[in-house]
Amino acid sequence: MTETAFAKINLALHVRGRRADGYRRIETMFAFAEDGDELGVDASDGLSLDVAGPFANRLAGERDNLVLRAARALRARCDVTEGARLALAKRLPVAAGIGGGSADAAAALRLLVRWWKPAAGAAALREIAAGLGADVPACLASRPARGDGRGDELTPLDDSALAGTPLLLVNPGVALPTAEVFAAWDGVDRGPLGDWREGRNDLEPAAVALVPAVADVLGALDGAGIARMSGSGATCFGLYSDDAARDLAAERIRAEHPRWWVLATRLRAG
Repeated sequence: MTETAFAKINLALHVRGRRADGYRRIETMFAFAEDGDELGVDASDGLSLDVAGPFANRLAGERDNLVLRAARALRARCDVTEGARLALAKRLPVAAGIGGGSADAAAALRLLVRWWKPAAGAAALREIAAGLGADVPACLASRPARGDGRGDELTPLDDSALAGTPLLLVNPGVALPTAEVFAAWDGVDRGPLGDWREGRNDLEPAAVALVPAVADVLGALDGAGIARMSGSGATCFGLYSDDAARDLAAERIRAEHPRWWVLATRLRAG
C-alpha cells in the first residue's frame, strides 16, 4: 500500500505581521503538484521508517522524522496497537519550500488510516495534522485552499481552473531553512491577498538575500505565465500555457544548469 506526498506550492504568500504566539500571520494560496515523495507501508510489530531515494542522505541522522511523529500521534489518538514498517522514497529536495516533511507527514496520516483503519474522523486527523506543523493540515487535504493565520486556517477553493495546469519546479540545489528566511523578512506589511494571480511572495527578497541563486532560478523560468518562489524557497515554480512550453523550458534549464533540480509536472485536482 502506498501514498504520494504531493509537492506543495504557494501560488502566492503574503506576510501580514507577527502573531501574539510568535508565529507570522500569513495569507497564502495553496496548490499541489501531481508528483512528490512516495510512502509505502508493510506489516511489522514495531514502528519504523526506512528512507531511500535521491534526497535520502539529507535526512540521515534525523532522530525525529515527521513521518514517525505522525504515525505515533495517530496510534496514540486512536489506541492503535499494530505496528507498521514505513518506507519513504525521498524524491523532493529538503528545506525547499514545497512541503517536504509536512507533505510526508500528511501522507503518513492518509496511508496509515487506510492501513490500520482506526476510528479516526476527519476532525481528529485535522487536529493531529495541526499539531505536527503549520503546513501539515493543507498537505493532508492536498487540494487548492486559501490559508490564513499560520497557514492552517483553511478555506477550500474550486480547483477547476487549476487542475492540470502545466507546472515546472526548479531548485538551485541549496537548502533554505524556513526560520532563516522569516528572520530575514523586512517586516513590511504590503497588503492583503486578493486574487492570487495578482499576488506575490513576500519572502522572495529575503530568500534572494540569503541565496542569490533564487533570483537566477526565477530569471530562468522565462515563458511562464506566472513565475514565483514557493513558500520560503529556494524552489521556484512556473505555470505554463501548455506541456510543450513547460518541457522546452525544462530541457533548456537542465542543459544550462545541470546541478539544479528540475521537475516537470502539473497541478493536481483536489
